[in-house]
Amino acid sequence: MAPRPDPVASDEKVPARTAVVVVGGGIIGTSTALALAEKGIDVALCEKGEIGAEQSGRNWGWCRTQGRDPREIALSLEAMRMWRGLNSKIEGDTGFRAEGAIYLCDNDADVAKYESWLEKARIYQPDARLISSAEVEKLLPGATRKWHAGLYSPSAGRAEPQKAAPAVAEGARRRGATILTHCAVRGVETSAGRVSGVVTERGRIACDSVVLAGGAWSRLMCGNQGIDFPQLKVRASVFRTSPVEGMPLPSVAGSGFAFRKRLDGGYSVANRGHSVAEIVPDSFRQFFRYIPALRSQWSDLGLRLGERFVTELRTPRRWDLDAVTPFEQVRILDPQPDHKILEAAHRKLAETFPAFAGARILERWAGLIDVTPDVVPVIGPVPSLPGFFLASGFSGHGFGIGPAAGRLMADLVAGDTPIVDPKPLRFERFADGSPTAIN
Repeated sequence: MAPRPDPVASDEKVPARTAVVVVGGGIIGTSTALALAEKGIDVALCEKGEIGAEQSGRNWGWCRTQGRDPREIALSLEAMRMWRGLNSKIEGDTGFRAEGAIYLCDNDADVAKYESWLEKARIYQPDARLISSAEVEKLLPGATRKWHAGLYSPSAGRAEPQKAAPAVAEGARRRGATILTHCAVRGVETSAGRVSGVVTERGRIACDSVVLAGGAWSRLMCGNQGIDFPQLKVRASVFRTSPVEGMPLPSVAGSGFAFRKRLDGGYSVANRGHSVAEIVPDSFRQFFRYIPALRSQWSDLGLRLGERFVTELRTPRRWDLDAVTPFEQVRILDPQPDHKILEAAHRKLAETFPAFAGARILERWAGLIDVTPDVVPVIGPVPSLPGFFLASGFSGHGFGIGPAAGRLMADLVAGDTPIVDPKPLRFERFADGSPTAIN
């Protein structure tokens, strides 16, 4: 059973006109709406289901910089700064706590990998550093084994996925944003070659700009607008435990497991490095784009052919704006968790940290992560359709960098100086010959 996000009531009235429509009520969409509202820009957020009900409410809940692709580091550092003041700003509780995070090193190859990352990240001056085996043991008492080293960031944090996007949405509403749930956007209308409005299931909204923050749905929405957005989906599974005493506060990622403490005293646990890549029709359409990603992450992905192939094969790729769309037929993506992957993580975790041996598994769930060929998001305008902006393809990193990603998107929509250089995240990188290697 999937976790339920904190409820967010919908505004009753659909505005006839607004400056910006944000499509998608996850952490990226709500953060964009908040940042736009803070700038005094009229904005309406449209969510086809509930706020934070898909991957934004199903992820690990980590907020960190270490290990990020170099193209994301500046944004992630801004996000960490913003997370620390977010509860006060929105007058709500995201569950954020800054209690550190550590990536464990099993061998010299792991150490070399993180040394290479630290060298690339040096110009950004993150607080992450390699710590010795003895320092790891001090941070993680009670473990049954020792590690070679660890990549540790004391400023990293964690937040509650079921609370964060709803709290940000309410904060945006306090600043004047309109929040519409169960209000699917069917498509974008244009006039004189640029965005002029959107058609929702509850009526038309005239606007100057549209921000698509649709997560795993973004490629489908883009396709109906004639925009080829390279994106596939990966299914990631998580479980939560009953309260566990005597465990460390930092979030921990090791071989075969990852965990972070929850506000309720339990832990959210995943099998690090083990996700499922569903084989779907788009897998074949985009095969050559994803060859580098498959090569670099082959050991972490399990390819599966199942019901998802048939589901997506039957899903319309084009539709008229006066007809019911796929977004109304499936309000919330709710895939089944992979129980074998989670059971393996539970066994490994209990062997390594005996305090988990008696913990009960209270809930299991899965979410679909939107992944680009270079595992880095797109945040920026789509040149072929003036007024249309894309914030998607976060590849499992969206929750942690969400607040800053929303701010960057708002800066670009408003024409303001961007919070970080957006060039590495531009949409055009997939078509203009730019290198899109995975770093």
